[in-house]
Amino acid sequence: MVARWFLKEDLQKYHGKDHWFPLQPVCADSEVQGMVHLELRLSEVITDSGVVCHKLATRVLECQDLPIVNNQCDPYAAVSLLGSSRSFYFFSQVTKPLSYTKRQFDVEEDDVDKLALKVDLWNASNLKFGDEFLGEVRVPLKVLGQSGVHDAWYFLQPRDNGNKSVKADELGSLRLNIVYTEDHVFPTEHYNPLRDLLLQSAHIEPVSASAAHILGEVCREKQEAAVPLVRLFLHYGKIVPFLSAIAHAEISRTQDPNTIFRGNSLTSKCIDETMKLAGMHYLRVTLKPIIDEICTDHKPCEIDPVKLKESENLDANRENLRQYVDRIFNVITSSGVSCPTVMGDIFFSLRESAASRFEVDPDVRYTAVSSFIFLRFFAPAILSPNLFQLRPHHPDPHTSRTLTLISKTIQTLGSLAKSKSANFKESYMAAFYDYFNEQKYADAVKNFLDLISSSARWDQKSIETPIMLKEGFMIKRAQGRNRFGLKNFKSRWFRLTNHEFTYHKTKGVCCSSVSAVVFLQMFQVIQPERALYIQANNCVEARDWIDILTKVSQCNRKRLSTYHPSAFLNGHWLCCKLSADSAPGCTPCTGGLPANIQLDVDGDRETERIYSLYSTYMAKLVKMQEACGSKSVYDGPEQEEYSTFVIDDPQETYKTLRLVISAVQTLEQQHMQYKRDKFRKTKYGSQEHPIGDQSFQCYIRQQSESSTYSI
Repeated sequence: MVARWFLKEDLQKYHGKDHWFPLQPVCADSEVQGMVHLELRLSEVITDSGVVCHKLATRVLECQDLPIVNNQCDPYAAVSLLGSSRSFYFFSQVTKPLSYTKRQFDVEEDDVDKLALKVDLWNASNLKFGDEFLGEVRVPLKVLGQSGVHDAWYFLQPRDNGNKSVKADELGSLRLNIVYTEDHVFPTEHYNPLRDLLLQSAHIEPVSASAAHILGEVCREKQEAAVPLVRLFLHYGKIVPFLSAIAHAEISRTQDPNTIFRGNSLTSKCIDETMKLAGMHYLRVTLKPIIDEICTDHKPCEIDPVKLKESENLDANRENLRQYVDRIFNVITSSGVSCPTVMGDIFFSLRESAASRFEVDPDVRYTAVSSFIFLRFFAPAILSPNLFQLRPHHPDPHTSRTLTLISKTIQTLGSLAKSKSANFKESYMAAFYDYFNEQKYADAVKNFLDLISSSARWDQKSIETPIMLKEGFMIKRAQGRNRFGLKNFKSRWFRLTNHEFTYHKTKGVCCSSVSAVVFLQMFQVIQPERALYIQANNCVEARDWIDILTKVSQCNRKRLSTYHPSAFLNGHWLCCKLSADSAPGCTPCTGGLPANIQLDVDGDRETERIYSLYSTYMAKLVKMQEACGSKSVYDGPEQEEYSTFVIDDPQETYKTLRLVISAVQTLEQQHMQYKRDKFRKTKYGSQEHPIGDQSFQCYIRQQSESSTYSI
């Protein structure tokens, strides 16, 4: 077995870089973890013969983080003295306070500092292979000093077996890209200036002069900036206005509607990250059942004649693949009501901005949304389900090929491209796509895109034609009448669109907006002027209605926060006995669909990570300031070294940069003060920093080499 180990202090050196690392041999003695608390006491004693010699008493006080071996850990210690010795008493007290061993060595007084104590920890095992080695510690006796007492924690170290070293080229090398982060998070008040600057980004004109947009400009990879920004804005409920602002700015700079969001911009990376966080549940309920089936059944779906196996039939494979594509396409296009509200809000904004920018292109409102929901969400999840938590492992090559073919087809269906054959380099894919070259597929995509990009706003002007969500006959019971009576129950045709919920005998008597939906034996639809009690034909039909109505009511700005779980009969509510039919509800409404985002985000930690990025790219912040000055003073061609920055308003951008740099420098001072205080107060060898903590040793060396501190 071979492996590669890294010291903690080495990880930062390789952060974000590809590097080849030589492999090293692995044995049981090199795999150690945990730490041990030792106490050493050196004193003089007079022997029975009257000779004065030294006594070394060793105690193993405590261990932590030892590994569990075969579901148990029964450790013991073996203590030994290393070095030439004469005339020396050695006491080792290991487990029980009254249990110790006594050994005598001969040692000259001047030789004590040349000795070392070795403590080996073992796990007592009943297996025939013997006890397992847990780690060792070597302590030079010179640490005892004048006091003769040493009390410290140590990291356990691997055992040196004296094996001959193996040349690196004999074992090979491993290419790794390491991403390492270490956060030291202050109390929330330390981050107020920087956090406020970031959260104001959506309201800065132009948005390219905002703190968040500037972060995307200076980071080497847009993804670096997108991850903490999205989490921070989601945490404070400001993700939609921020993404709307940067998306609108990017669309305004786009000249060709066919290239909207095609690059790896800050907008596209932020929306990608938002969909990953908000849409995981949505993916699971939509795709996971059929993805699991594909991975389990292993049906042959290869349609490339060159790759076809002798035992396979091309037509049968095409039919298998067609059925899979059809089923996935149908579950996607019928999943609009399950789309998380935050994603719907973002898609609504993208649609409106794109339609406003390219008024002559009727399809741009669809392609602006499909470029994310199909190209960057569903298609990648089908292609690599393990990366989206749909499968525990990467699919086998056979299944992976099937998923690749499905993903390509779904991506093309969602793109609404004019020329389908032009989307495929392979002739067999173009031929297969003929199965789906029907208007019903394009209509289904458009209806789906209309729903997920318009239902998030209760705005009847946002779309020309209402989208039908569900309709059918149900029994309506009027509110406030006697419990019995045929006039109380009427069969009505109910119709729900993304605009309104109506019922009628033959044609529309429109109801008001839905304020809440409550499931009783019947289900209750609460409206501003009254409540309706409705009974569906069966429980499955009732659940479908409730799911869709609940989704639609999430978007109602006047949605109720409380409701009455029982009926209003005989002049009072049965639940709380209040006599007014307009009395406020007595029970809180639920928070909404499980598809809506629920994140455990530490806003201070995300702000700290953003600070770290600003600090890392401080040189670029300064250069961007120079670019603002150059653009303000000089007219004409932009200098090449500044051409990578997007600067729409040099004065506003410079103003924000000055505030960002000031906030970052203040945090740097606070971090430096914290490190100084920590260095002064922390004892090397304490439980917090055991001996063997290489990163702390490096820190001590750095501090001891620096005679002054800059604030």
